[in-house]
Amino acid sequence: MSRVKTQRPGVARTVGDGMKLHRRSIRLDGHVHTVISLRPGTSVRFSTNRFHDTLHLLSDERGAHLLAHLLWGMSFQSRPGTLLVIDHPFLSPTPFDADPADPIVLVPGWCTRLGPRAARELVRRLPLRSAPEGTIRWHTHGLTAAGDDAYLPYWQRERGHTQRLSGAIVVAPSTPAECRHWAASALALDTTRYPSDHTYLGPWDHGHDGEIQIFRNFHRMIGTARRARHQVLHRPTPPANPDALRIAVWDRADVLNYTAHLHIRVWRDGEWHLGYYAARWLAAADVHSLADLERIGAIETYRRLKAAEIKGLTIRMLWALDAALRGHNRHSLTPHRKRELLAELHSSRS
Repeated sequence: MSRVKTQRPGVARTVGDGMKLHRRSIRLDGHVHTVISLRPGTSVRFSTNRFHDTLHLLSDERGAHLLAHLLWGMSFQSRPGTLLVIDHPFLSPTPFDADPADPIVLVPGWCTRLGPRAARELVRRLPLRSAPEGTIRWHTHGLTAAGDDAYLPYWQRERGHTQRLSGAIVVAPSTPAECRHWAASALALDTTRYPSDHTYLGPWDHGHDGEIQIFRNFHRMIGTARRARHQVLHRPTPPANPDALRIAVWDRADVLNYTAHLHIRVWRDGEWHLGYYAARWLAAADVHSLADLERIGAIETYRRLKAAEIKGLTIRMLWALDAALRGHNRHSLTPHRKRELLAELHSSRS
């Protein structure tokens, strides 16, 4: 059996211009495709999920930089049938609920079409274990110096798309220019100021098909989600419904992260109540029940908590308060709603 060559530790840190990738020729749907993949030992991890009707590629800054270089190099490809695949062992469970991740396939849409049958055959072969036919150097000249020149104004952006196809997340920019735009956007992601950052893939069309989202504490979040899922699944009666399981894992992860005070609305004794930890905080705002919260409102409650100088209070409490009033989980709050709340909070201070 042929041995798949791994990276030396020093080389494994390289995710930039000149990085080494593996090449294989694979017949899919009757046609030979050139499949490019990461070399074993490459120190980067990704996850995927679907949230708010958007497919997310999840990682940290290092993962974003790798995606940027893969997309930039792919923008210069013209050979039909070229695919880039990210599969195990470079996939990790989601950092929210430890759901399994899907493999990621990058497709140059201007010269390659990946149909359902070809995608299904490709997924069946994953993870790629056969020996590669060769090693290539992936060149990305000009990426770091491109700056604003790589960005397309919204009216020039094409119809690239992200979709889940036969169990894989397929990311397909439609033109080389759009591919370079996505690459530059990924490279610009930064978690030094905020714990997360994101960029959309494709133009707006009542929403975005795809998004790259990165987190400063990506790997720690995965570890917490794994622990939370393990603890939930080992309860005497774990949730059987996938959605209920996901919510239970979120809740348990909040306890492990010492953020259980964000459980504003909990089901207990056949009706909804304030969460135990939340009630201890909200008493400082004269909120002793969900009825009090509804009467006072999320903005005013948060303002009172700020005035009470509650230790550990962050803006996430405002998200949790608003979500509770709407009967939702705080994780489901959209970026648009968060912006609305911040505007309301600012106006209430004026």
